[in-house]
Amino acid sequence: MLGPTGHTDTFARDNLPPTDQWPEFLLDGFDYPEWLNAGVELTDRMVERGHGDRTALIGNGRRRTYKELSDWTNRLAHALVEDYGVRPGNRVLIRGPNNPAVVACWLAATKAGAVVVNTMPMLRAGELAKIVDKAEVSLALCDTRALDEMVACAKSSRFLKQVVGFDGTANHDAELDRVALDKSVLFDAVRTGRDDVALLGFTSGTTGVPKATMHFHRDLLIVADGYAKEVLNVTPQDVFVGSPPLAFTFGLGGLAIFPLRFGAAATLLESATPPNMVEIIEKYKATISFTAPTAYRAMLAAMEEGADLSSLRIAVSAGETLPAPVFEAWTKKTGKPILDGIGSTEMLHIFITNRLDDMHAATTGRPVTGYEAKIVDDAMNEVPRGTIGKLAVRGPTGCRYLADDRQGEYVKAGWNITGDAFLQDDDGRFHFAARADDIIVSAGYNIAGPEVEAALLAHADVAECAVIGIADEARGQIVQAHIVLVAGCIGDETMTKRLQDHVKATIAPYKYPRSIVFTETLPKTQTGKIQRFKLREDATA
Repeated sequence: MLGPTGHTDTFARDNLPPTDQWPEFLLDGFDYPEWLNAGVELTDRMVERGHGDRTALIGNGRRRTYKELSDWTNRLAHALVEDYGVRPGNRVLIRGPNNPAVVACWLAATKAGAVVVNTMPMLRAGELAKIVDKAEVSLALCDTRALDEMVACAKSSRFLKQVVGFDGTANHDAELDRVALDKSVLFDAVRTGRDDVALLGFTSGTTGVPKATMHFHRDLLIVADGYAKEVLNVTPQDVFVGSPPLAFTFGLGGLAIFPLRFGAAATLLESATPPNMVEIIEKYKATISFTAPTAYRAMLAAMEEGADLSSLRIAVSAGETLPAPVFEAWTKKTGKPILDGIGSTEMLHIFITNRLDDMHAATTGRPVTGYEAKIVDDAMNEVPRGTIGKLAVRGPTGCRYLADDRQGEYVKAGWNITGDAFLQDDDGRFHFAARADDIIVSAGYNIAGPEVEAALLAHADVAECAVIGIADEARGQIVQAHIVLVAGCIGDETMTKRLQDHVKATIAPYKYPRSIVFTETLPKTQTGKIQRFKLREDATA
């Protein structure tokens, strides 16, 4: 049953899926008042709790305290309401790289009662248009350095009426900054309901019409009060760093919601290359890092002798499964824990994870408190332990697609079906097998691509790899490995044979890659996920 709403623009509630298509929500232990504004909770409330002088955000050459962030976002909220006509429930799109201004715009729009749509700065006008049309966005706030494509999108859109630039650097010299400059630092935030939609999370990698998951104000706090509190044990002394874009929920949680919920600091990098990550950890004494497995492997390669990562308390890995060789190399070289976890845009953030006292290579771990998970077959029957099947999960967050028939594909019998193939061992830990579409069926054998990748990554000559299945007349499919070699290694027939023999000696011989393609780079998303579907498309073509 939905609680009261503070939205006067009812678009979001009108486009929620029917409640009988929702997953079952398990909300015990997550009690929030009926009226709740997440933007207030992450700023003004933190000042009230005595964190005003603590650093909240670090980026573009300066630090901002919680009091400065509260004042800044309140001035911006005044501008959005008074000068740009934002009404509670309106959709506001935000576009820019990871910097404090993007976070401030998100918080200000949330305080104003808007439904925020965070987007990647690399999207082109045509891609932006699909998002704008789906969410019926009327106002876009855009870093002035990324205005061109946003303006081009607006010219052809029947929904997008205003594109307003903000300064993503520390200069505050753009239209939105100038309008907000003389506004009051006090703002009476919109009285939104805990069940009002606060965020539309568009899924990455979607083809055709994009999918957007609708997350409530309470959802934004749940992921912090659950995963971040239980697993990361965040304190005001923590400093977060990471590479995931704020446009994705993995980045928004790890680099904004989690630190701000507990009075910690977030270090925001516009260019989060592995060497930059190492440098920023050293410079700001970062304690918690968020990035993908491919980035951790590259960080290891980028670390110079004597790099000081002693401040780092936890490395969080998500986006794709953490291969055992990366886990082992990281813990050996840094002496620091690395926690694999799985989350999704539909679930908002991580829902199964390793823990500091229960951390194992090649294991995703156990459900975060409040979540339940099981492995099922196509008929939703739970399969025996040790059997690969589909991952089904439910908890305090879950999938509610915006006006989308695909809701019925993701939610079945009250459970979220993530599209991942997993198995659960006798101790109750969950092990990733593959994305459902990454299972390769070769001569009757089911082969999980990530298992072959882990075997290849254990070879000293392999820097990165991605495994797919390609059509084969005799076997139906064969395993094909796309491999980036370590600098100085040569991708020839000798190397092919060496790597094939290595895989045969590491895992069951029938799983070895019968085809190997050497390449300079692998296609990736902005979060560092390898885009295997592109490799499959190229192979088909």
